[in-house]
Amino acid sequence: MPRTVIPEISGLKRFVGHEFEPSPWVVVDQGRIDAFARATGDDQWIHCDPERAKRESPFGTTIAHGNLTLSLAPLLLNQCVEVRGVRLMVNPGIEHVRLRAPVRVDTRVRLRGSLTAVRELKGGGARATYRCTIEVEGETRPAAFGDFHVVYYP
Repeated sequence: MPRTVIPEISGLKRFVGHEFEPSPWVVVDQGRIDAFARATGDDQWIHCDPERAKRESPFGTTIAHGNLTLSLAPLLLNQCVEVRGVRLMVNPGIEHVRLRAPVRVDTRVRLRGSLTAVRELKGGGARATYRCTIEVEGETRPAAFGDFHVVYYP
């Protein structure tokens, strides 16, 4: 899947309304879930105890943390679109987020996104808003969606 390349920050506005090709699929395995649990201190059994989750969880297995799913957005979005001439990128927030479906261990997710707004900033920077949906392979409901903001600095 080819990544869309935007040659410079000032060219972002030409892509408002453009839907990018989806990112490649990424596996959410138990190692990734456990690493996220260690980093955040959220080691609830539904995420980190495969045997108990198999017995007691309504999902029949462990599931990724919702925040883990959301944390994959920058990685996946960067695989969809590249803005050249950027010295620094900052994620100032996510709005209108909804977690819609669980991400079961060992499933694959990808991101679909479109650029919905660009605000030019002093010094040649820009704040871009991407409407992103994180899909789960084989599922009809997305895992999550929301408006992801990225500030690009030249």
